[in-house]
Amino acid sequence: MSLLDYDALERTTTQTEPYEWLIVPDFVKAEVFDEIVEDYPRVPGPGSHPPSELEIGGKFAELMTELDGPRFQEMIERKFDVDLSDKPTMYTVRGFCRKTDGKIHTDSETKVITVLLYMNQHWEQDGGRLRILRNGTDLNDYVAEVPPNGGTLLVFKRSDRSWHGHEPFEGQRRAVQMNWVTGADVVAYEQRRHRISTTLKKLNPRNWRASA
Repeated sequence: MSLLDYDALERTTTQTEPYEWLIVPDFVKAEVFDEIVEDYPRVPGPGSHPPSELEIGGKFAELMTELDGPRFQEMIERKFDVDLSDKPTMYTVRGFCRKTDGKIHTDSETKVITVLLYMNQHWEQDGGRLRILRNGTDLNDYVAEVPPNGGTLLVFKRSDRSWHGHEPFEGQRRAVQMNWVTGADVVAYEQRRHRISTTLKKLNPRNWRASA
């Protein structure tokens, strides 16, 4: 059984202002969401962690496999009118957010498509809600705000105008990030960089609560 609601993605219109993006609430099917959260890997603190440095298993492993499958890629290609056949994928897993996270940025030029899948069961806080911004200076000038819970999917095409960010939040904030990038060298560099960071956090824990 598929873990993802492709019909909901199919029904979703790609927005073009101020850049290309789409949001699909409950993209992870409700009947399997809690199981996936139960199998969410333990992470050693804030920041992005490559799956190779985490214990990936159970329903979470199934989720990662499905995201990396041909059906999802084909739909994203159609939604954003982009050929991803020669673009490798790169994944990171997040479990916690720092107050310094969420500053306005566009993503690096080596990223073609950014996918964010939010895996928090509830979200009542004002902070930590990613905003699709009209510019790179005003966090309050936004066209959409994404509550990071319930298996919500956010996808956008990277450009010089793909500004996004969120109000400060500190604490548990689970998200899977997937990118199609310009080449295998980007994957190797970024995964090595995140791997070193993860290793250092494992060696020097800062009393962050490990995710369940």
